[in-house]
Amino acid sequence: MRHLLFFSFILSTSNCVSQTNTDVYLFNINTVDGVSEPLENLYVSNNEGYDNQPSFYDDNHIVFVSTRNNQTDIAIYNIAEKQLKFINDTPNGGEYSPQRIPNSKDISAVRLDNDGKQRLYRYDFETGKSSELIKDLVVAYYTWYDENIIVSAVIEDNNLNLYVSNLKTKTNTKYAENVGRSFHKIPNSNLMSFISKAEEKWAINSINPSNGDITPIMSTLGNAEDMCWLAGGHILIPRKNIIYKFTPKTNEAPSILANFEDNGLQNISRLSTSKNGTMLSVVSDESPETIVQKQLDAYNARDIDAFMATYTEDIKLYNFPNELRSEGQVPMRNRYESFFDNSPDLRCEIQKRIVIGNKVIDHELVTANGNSFKAVAIYEVENGLISKVTFIR
Repeated sequence: MRHLLFFSFILSTSNCVSQTNTDVYLFNINTVDGVSEPLENLYVSNNEGYDNQPSFYDDNHIVFVSTRNNQTDIAIYNIAEKQLKFINDTPNGGEYSPQRIPNSKDISAVRLDNDGKQRLYRYDFETGKSSELIKDLVVAYYTWYDENIIVSAVIEDNNLNLYVSNLKTKTNTKYAENVGRSFHKIPNSNLMSFISKAEEKWAINSINPSNGDITPIMSTLGNAEDMCWLAGGHILIPRKNIIYKFTPKTNEAPSILANFEDNGLQNISRLSTSKNGTMLSVVSDESPETIVQKQLDAYNARDIDAFMATYTEDIKLYNFPNELRSEGQVPMRNRYESFFDNSPDLRCEIQKRIVIGNKVIDHELVTANGNSFKAVAIYEVENGLISKVTFIR
């Protein structure tokens, strides 16, 4: 987009997750005197589409779902060797929430088939062949307590309810209603944690899967969908591009563990830590810089569909400081489609780029129809799309 023109349930019963462009990041965790801090981004999935829901297979591998051939399959990443491979290939459905099954090499995952059937499956680590684990429940999210017991969020009447399933006795028991998607084993205990949405203020509770006893842990969660535990008993909670830390029975309120603004992470979710406590995986929307670069590449290719796909439906274009020149996709598409068709030499080169939070400021040199000029474009990105552009020329 250039200034030239202006001067001439997440979740439902039929879809396990809302698929957006997300990436998996991996960070070292440095702990000094009991204080943990994420350091050095080791890995980004760097794949177009939905890369999400990571968990540690062991201390050198993470599993997550990754888009390929317009479907999500189970990927495993070797951290030391920086190699990625896929566990399965399911042409009639897509996988979500992969986790290693305790005391086994195999992996479990929720599968949503093309016909709408949604169940929890076991996948052979060597062959990728699957078998149904729980036949009677529509599992959306889950985690393993041990090799026989699963704690899960089950879809019932457009709601998520907490069940404990015993594969050995083939029993399923409901213990709570209106829960979130985040389930984790609590370090150094026989308890699991889950997010309760039963009250207006969401809370983190613990549950003993053996008897269903539920105990409050944290009542100041806000509306965070995700959390995880550090090995030392600290809770990590993401909000936008910040991860907060909370220590039960010690802290009255969460404190900032790390701010990832300089790393370009946005809308952080799906936290997971390794068992040895040395690594943290997170999921983030594509960085604002990546999204702005996509629209630049589409602009230079004169690809109107790819170009418009980087903008929100109600995209607003301004002349600096606040003169509204266009609002919405339709007028913008009409203007740029004609411009692309009539500018065979169109080219924009970035002279300088500055990224501040969700804003990307580009100093541009634009060439079109034999003429060149310089301009500045300020892009604002919200939820993975450009929502506002302000031009200075």
